[in-house]
Amino acid sequence: MSLSSDLHKRRTAAVARGVSSMITSYVDHAAGGTLSDVDGREWIDLAAGIAVTNVGNSAPRVVEAVRRQAERFTHTCFMIAPYESYVAVCEQLNALTPGAFEKRSALFSSGAEAVENAVKIARHATGRPAVVVFDHAYHGRTNLTMALTAKSMPYKHRFGPFAGEVYRVPMSYPFRDGLSGPDAAALAINTIEKQVGADQVAAVLIEPIQGEGGFVVPAPGFLSSLAAWARGAGALFVADEIQTGFCRTGDWFASTFEGVEPDLVTTAKGIAGGLPLAAVTGRATVMDAVHPGGLGGTYGGNPIACAAALASIETMRELDLNAAARRIESVMLPRLRDLAGKHPFVGDVRGRGAMLAMEIVVPGSATPGTLTAERVHGRGAPLGATPDPARTAAIQKAAHEAGLLLLTCGTYSNVIRFLPPLVMDDETLGRALDRLESALG
Repeated sequence: MSLSSDLHKRRTAAVARGVSSMITSYVDHAAGGTLSDVDGREWIDLAAGIAVTNVGNSAPRVVEAVRRQAERFTHTCFMIAPYESYVAVCEQLNALTPGAFEKRSALFSSGAEAVENAVKIARHATGRPAVVVFDHAYHGRTNLTMALTAKSMPYKHRFGPFAGEVYRVPMSYPFRDGLSGPDAAALAINTIEKQVGADQVAAVLIEPIQGEGGFVVPAPGFLSSLAAWARGAGALFVADEIQTGFCRTGDWFASTFEGVEPDLVTTAKGIAGGLPLAAVTGRATVMDAVHPGGLGGTYGGNPIACAAALASIETMRELDLNAAARRIESVMLPRLRDLAGKHPFVGDVRGRGAMLAMEIVVPGSATPGTLTAERVHGRGAPLGATPDPARTAAIQKAAHEAGLLLLTCGTYSNVIRFLPPLVMDDETLGRALDRLESALG
């Protein structure tokens, strides 16, 4: 019996069934772009812990920073006895996030916690209740963030009732709606104004590139149109950069590709090389609107996580991981498009930097991007190529059998997403693509 099989038996007896894992192999060690399980099998990692290990697993600077900090102290709670590294992380975030205006940051432990606090801040600063989110969005698993998240199974099913004053509007999805960015934004804005009322909106919350919803890249002009509307309506434009942040898309943050300067930005995942850390960063006037004691948490900005974040950011700069993400795109995107040309079930290839995806559909189904008149006027469902979640799951299974760690996503569970660590070399990336080609059949 393998060690993984033995561990899986122990896991079944000890771990709640609701906590699932994608594979039944158990990791022993990892570095760069590969994982090795307890039975000695190598896996090429195109998941990066869901866009967390951007600097790679056990990055040398991160390991050393964690060791040094653990030797000094492991916890005081910043709200009780503060320390310099928390301040330093906030300084870095204030400098790196989009916008030349004065900023403030607050640190938390998870992405969902950051999003919840962004909503708190927006409501407090504006005095308004409503939060606008989008079709296909994913923002977390807490009660409020489940309300913000679009997909029911497995994230929301039978966990309600959910928090109120959350309103969902259409997302720009070029493969399925065929609309320009400004036209898709006009449809969303029309929905907001009719169903919510501009003067009720505290925040327009959006992922610049959607993550769990299918790596949906909105058409150019969508984000900037929404940001302009929010500004005119007195609402805050909030960018959830939890999956897109820290060099993942070829820049520090994905908002910059449209020149958007969000009022608030939420971050987590890639910030700290695998340690739990999250943040809300935004305009000083907005962040400072909250009274002292209104923000915080026992573990928020833990000193070890802060040390890891500072080392991760230093690594990103030293290795120029923005350029690395663009290099990964230059290697992967042509190969993925070539595979799409060979396999009619690949309906779309999309993404930016090292955040890429292919959407799997039924060959010969309806033409992508076509619209019904009802959809244009805000009713009905879009026509597009029929999603094929069964084939998607089969491709993922074949990839795992070949030693390639792949994630799926999408509202229709029919998108394969690629999130390699940004330190992955071309040789490993090439082997990963070879294994993908084999898995596609």
